[in-house]
Amino acid sequence: MTPAELSHSLAGIVQSIVDGRRTAREGENDAPDAAAPVITAADVVLERPKNRDHGDWASNIAMKLAKPLGANPRELATEIAAAAAGIDGIASAEVAGPGFINFRIDAAAAGALARAIVEAGEAYGTSDSLAGSTINLEFVSANPTGPLHIGHTRWAALGDSIGRVLRAAGATVANEYYINDAGNQMQNFGASVLAAAKGEPTPEGGYPGAYIATLAEQVLAREPKLLELDDAIALHTATEIAYELQLAEIKASLDRFNVHFDVWTSERTLHAPGEDGVSDIDTAVERLRAQGHVYDEDDAVWVRTTDFGDDKDRVIRRGNGIYTYFAADAAYYLNKGDRGFQHKIYLLGADHHGYVHRLKALAGAAGDDPEKDVEVLIGQLVSINGAKLSKRAGNIIELDDLQAWLGTDALRYTLGRYPADSPLTIDPEILQRRTNDNPVFYVQYVHARTTGVARNALAAGVDRSVFAPELLDHESESALLGGLQEFPRIVAQAATLREPHRVARYLEELAGLYHRWYDSCRVTPLGEEPVGDVHRTRLWVNDATGQVIRNGLALLGVSAPERM
Repeated sequence: MTPAELSHSLAGIVQSIVDGRRTAREGENDAPDAAAPVITAADVVLERPKNRDHGDWASNIAMKLAKPLGANPRELATEIAAAAAGIDGIASAEVAGPGFINFRIDAAAAGALARAIVEAGEAYGTSDSLAGSTINLEFVSANPTGPLHIGHTRWAALGDSIGRVLRAAGATVANEYYINDAGNQMQNFGASVLAAAKGEPTPEGGYPGAYIATLAEQVLAREPKLLELDDAIALHTATEIAYELQLAEIKASLDRFNVHFDVWTSERTLHAPGEDGVSDIDTAVERLRAQGHVYDEDDAVWVRTTDFGDDKDRVIRRGNGIYTYFAADAAYYLNKGDRGFQHKIYLLGADHHGYVHRLKALAGAAGDDPEKDVEVLIGQLVSINGAKLSKRAGNIIELDDLQAWLGTDALRYTLGRYPADSPLTIDPEILQRRTNDNPVFYVQYVHARTTGVARNALAAGVDRSVFAPELLDHESESALLGGLQEFPRIVAQAATLREPHRVARYLEELAGLYHRWYDSCRVTPLGEEPVGDVHRTRLWVNDATGQVIRNGLALLGVSAPERM
């Protein structure tokens, strides 16, 4: 029996009690009573008791409903518990304290989950809790003017994991990278590469670093006559080739980091005029004007974002006719909606707090609900003890260097293990240890152990030809099965809250439960002991645990090795 199944059964019981009490009151008053509340499974919240002696699950539903029903909470809990004791698979239902109800699941009902997990495979943990949601998830979006650094590394790991848990909860999600390839930074980037090609110093406002010299060499290899071109043409050529090369490197770095984007959107496309000579930005300004939030003042065009909580109105086009960055933001936001994405999530760095009000105001000006249709997650800084600055870039710690040093799995797991809004310092010594104080090793080792147990079972003649869940009556088996039950709820919660770290912390708890079970319950017989149904049934539990660990690690973009 899963928590969802128990909640569903309890909802039916509670609804019957609520309806019965309403009918009784109507009979006493000889008049229609107020409409009784409708109880759903979502109303019956189940929690694991901290003390396992109190049972497998606990609910406070009686305490929640007592006041609206005008009932004594303990008396109502007693009535619910008496009816719940008759649910198939419930060993007991007991009232505790002022009105809590503690439930014990019998061994057969609890153990049935192991088979369900193995048969569900990769689908176990998924749900339709966010079905119908269409979400555009934008993250990283680094300027294509240099390599990805440690900050981008955190947002890449978090953003990709958020996308994975959202999809697991049934949402339709597009991971999107916005390429900031327009504006002064691109001109400065191209000028830096061209200067390096000429053997000249980095121009003022340009980009230093050995990677610029490398790009210059690659540009010259692609266009050997670069330095013979007119200055303007040479600058344009150097910019375009270097941009292509740098963007390709960014994509390759992310791919090696197991981070994938569904859409790459170029800012240039928003500025480019269509066949009618009108750009997406031109169209965006007029669309906002039609909503009544654009006005003209001092030869400039403004958006009245203060109507939606912004600290000041924003200029969208200057008096000289040049559009501001806000204009591109507006066109891009509207473009996402035009592509069918009702909800937009932005994962931004710690230096982008000012964007929160701006984006929410933009949503309001576009006719959307700023509180529902746009969500901005601000990530905090991350540092790594002992990390060296990039030799190529000179002033940053590169993703590629971190990956080569610590490995993809260690980085992805560690960066996904903490909330986005918490500053993080990583100890590389711990991440390189093959001991249980290294969280990623601890979890991956459990998966490797489950596959090892399965291999040994096969060699000993233990298979899954029999499943007798009533034999799973050891205390450690009850605890492990209870932990396995939690996985779908954890995934749905991680998706709703945009907090994939909940999956990592869950996996660590599950690993501990498995170790205790492994120490107490044999899958392969000892010595001359014959293979029995309990061994075959325990193999289902072992394989179910491996499946859940594997599914959880996949949500974090981390591998599940079979041997370590």
